[in-house]
Amino acid sequence: MAEPRTRPLTVAGRALAGTVSVAVLGASGFTWYEYRQLDSGMVKSAALTEARKNAPPHLDKSVNLLLIGLDSRKDMDGNDLPKEFVEEELHAGSSEIGGYNTNALIVLHIPANGGKVTALSVPRDDYVQTVGADGRMHKIKEAYGIAKEAAEARLGGKGLSKAELERQSREAGRAATLQTVQAFLDIPVDHFAEVNLIGFYDIAKAVEPIQVCLNNPVDDPIVARTATHEGGGTGLRLPAGVSSLDARQALSFVRQRHHLKNGDLDRTHRQQAFISSVVYKLKQQGVVGDLGRLQRLFDVVKKDVVIDDRWNVLDFAQQAPNLTGGNVEFNTLPITGFKTIGGQEVNTVDPDQIKRIVKQLFGHEPPPPAAPDAPAATASAPTASAPTEVPAATPTKARAVVDVRGASAEAAAAESKALAELGFPAGKVTGSATAGRARTVTVVYGAGAKADAEQLAARYGVTATAAASAAAPAGHVVVTLAATRTPVPSAPAAPDGPGAPTDDPVPDLPMQGPAVKAGGIPCVD
Repeated sequence: MAEPRTRPLTVAGRALAGTVSVAVLGASGFTWYEYRQLDSGMVKSAALTEARKNAPPHLDKSVNLLLIGLDSRKDMDGNDLPKEFVEEELHAGSSEIGGYNTNALIVLHIPANGGKVTALSVPRDDYVQTVGADGRMHKIKEAYGIAKEAAEARLGGKGLSKAELERQSREAGRAATLQTVQAFLDIPVDHFAEVNLIGFYDIAKAVEPIQVCLNNPVDDPIVARTATHEGGGTGLRLPAGVSSLDARQALSFVRQRHHLKNGDLDRTHRQQAFISSVVYKLKQQGVVGDLGRLQRLFDVVKKDVVIDDRWNVLDFAQQAPNLTGGNVEFNTLPITGFKTIGGQEVNTVDPDQIKRIVKQLFGHEPPPPAAPDAPAATASAPTASAPTEVPAATPTKARAVVDVRGASAEAAAAESKALAELGFPAGKVTGSATAGRARTVTVVYGAGAKADAEQLAARYGVTATAAASAAAPAGHVVVTLAATRTPVPSAPAAPDGPGAPTDDPVPDLPMQGPAVKAGGIPCVD
């Protein structure tokens, strides 16, 4: 069996609060003893062992992490969460609602070269062929519950305790979810993290208040469940713009699906925005690097988050700046439409299109077709085109100084700060009317700064160009922000609308709605 892939990552879960916890752990520089103290209470899963048996091959040394948000109203032993808490505090319905659906599925792709992290959300109602469940077509969120139920029936007569039956059947659910996602996206999953409803609430409680930003006001009244109506609603009422939420409101923010223009698809963008806001807050308040505060946060996470048993958090420390410094972009995979199947509304998808998008976005372009009369490839010839890697700065050489220009000095300063957190020395920061007219981000460099310039250009999805010494001194890179770009904000600014331009690394790929940028407080519907 191949050795476990130990590359930099972060974790998350339902609306994916766990992202916060492991990202900040890696950034803090814990000692091995301190890590073992924290690790001793974490819930570990062996589900990857089964999933790796039929995983697609790796095309490079990048790492894929699957974040699983489990919409379960039960604890780890299979007991119902307290009714007064679920129904009255959270307005999340009874323990019978949700079952074991995975209502949040996000893949984080960490490039082999340590560049920009790509996050892809898979809409929960995508109608796909399950693997490891019953092999039939279902909503992708249902693979977990189907496999868990089958495992319970299989294990029911073996005299297991209720808690052990719950543990083993959940392992079957996790393995089915991993395998189904791998087959749908045609990628291997290297690590995963799972958290349920109570886990999200507990972590949100630990970091409240959390700022979020809405493009439009929302009013989602609660409708009681009856014999003829499924009920619904979260009770959330918020104005347009920035609001500060407590844990209960935060849960409503990521759960709302009624009274939204795009229903569940808008909820997916809410989840992405919430992760960005929480990580941004922890970064701004100095929680990253504060051992005592991080330990208190991890005391909450331990009982709520399940991670795979091959995960060594200390191996991920060097990637933490990319995960907490705004170097993550969230996209939502596209659907082709809606359809009613078996009385359920589902998202229809084009599996071949999804696989092409994922390969392009992750830098794994499919190999060109061979010519009809071409001779057979030799044993030493590659069978797939090598992914394009962004040149990294030479480790033994000091990094280039980065000058930032923007439409305003405030915008330029915010971006300069974000780049400094990624390890680039800050240079001049200027605001000018000329920069305010720029339609796209530009990156130019002086003598000796090419490698760093190309690494920065990859972050913005543009090409770096050499400049005369007057435009970029030796050892300097000059970044000019686009007029439409919202750099890491000290106060969030609403975009022009759902169709506002983004610095998408692959702008021509069809996605479900605009990208959500981490590193600030993004506005969403």
